Order: sequence, then C-alpha cells, then structure tokens
Amino acid sequence: MFGWEGRLPEPSVRMAGDMRTVLKEPECPVNGPLYFMYREVAQNPEDRAWLRSRKLRYDLTVIPPAVLCGEKVKTKGHHHPENASGVGYPEVYEVLEGSAHYLLQTRDLSDVVLIEASAGDRVVIPPSYGHVTINPTNSGLSMANLVSTEFSSDYGQYEMMQGAAYYELSDGSFIRNPKYSRIPPLRRLDAKRMDRRCPLCPAPLYSMVGSYGEGLSFLNRPEKYLRELDLALAD
Repeated sequence: MFGWEGRLPEPSVRMAGDMRTVLKEPECPVNGPLYFMYREVAQNPEDRAWLRSRKLRYDLTVIPPAVLCGEKVKTKGHHHPENASGVGYPEVYEVLEGSAHYLLQTRDLSDVVLIEASAGDRVVIPPSYGHVTINPTNSGLSMANLVSTEFSSDYGQYEMMQGAAYYELSDGSFIRNPKYSRIPPLRRLDAKRMDRRCPLCPAPLYSMVGSYGEGLSFLNRPEKYLRELDLALAD
C-alpha cells in the first residue's frame, strides 16, 4: 500500500456515524467506515525511537472515494492548540497517492484557503489554521503527516459549526456553510508553489526521519520559524 515498507499497525477507523456533526446533510443515510488512520508508523525500531525522542509522530491516512448526500468525503476537521510560547502547533502533510484538497481556516474566519495537492506534494498547516482534508476524486487518497505528540486536536469549532466554512460538492463546486455568519471568499493555492517556497519540508517526509537533524524542530517550536511558516500560505 502506497509504497510502504514494513508492517502497519491496526488503523483507527473514522465511521460515518462519527462524522454526522460536520456533514452538510447530517441525516445522510450513509453507514460504515469512511477513512483509516495509521498512527505512530515507523519502518524500524530505530526510526520509532528517533521520532519519540523528538516528540514527533509519523502517520498515514487512507481516504477512499465517496459522496455523502452530494458532499465529497472529508476528514472531520480540527484546530491545534498553542504551545508554551503561545504559538499554535503546525503540521505537515504529503500526498502519497491520489489528489487532496486541504481546506484551511483561521479561528476568526479572517482567512479561508483551499490548497490543491497531488502525489508528491507537501503541504504545511501553519499555526492558527484549522484544517480539513477532502478527497475530491473518484480514486483513493493516501497521505502521510508529521506532527508533534505534545497536544490533542480540538474538534470543537468544526462540530459546533457543522463543519468547515465551505462544503465541497460532488461536482467540484464549493458552497458556504450557512452556520457561519461571515465567510471570506475562498482563496486557492497550488501545493507546488508551497513546496518550492517553504524550506521547512524540502524532501519526502519519511526521508527526514532519522536523518534530518533538528530540521523538524519547527513542529514543536514554531515560534522560531514564524517567517518560514508565514510564507507557506503567501499568495
């Protein structure tokens, strides 16, 4: 699966019932699993020890294609809390197979960004942005992520507001979520621009495990990399 070498742990499974609070149509009669999350993945004990010593986690997520009452399948969506310095924890994703739409939004809805990514692209989620991943195609989406182990994700705003500020429909269009009173226009970015401009993730994510020195320290100490993180979503 997606070129992974080694045994995968049992996945956490996001069931349709877990997603009803964030769907455009909460009563959609869909059942069963929607996507699969493999947590704390490593190809060998040395890599696992390296990641744990730096308080990092490498995950894999598989999102099969689906349409839920006219809406494209997506992850539940969450925000990251702030670290001890008062800066939100970032995250970095890499598309391994298929295509992805990363829908980012600030808590105050001052900015909503859609990042379009395909296999090989890497996407940085900067501090203060919540995010949802959408599978926009009729093929499977597989992706990896690197993230700090020092926090738990906050799903509260997405659950309270019935999802993100926009829904992606089966025809590829986006409509505003009426639960939000003020939504800015959707800003679109190509992940390939981000990949070229952000020096924080210059190589495939797993290649940085065990061999990248302290280059991944931005995931726990983003306050030292604010300029680079700001560049990630620059027009």
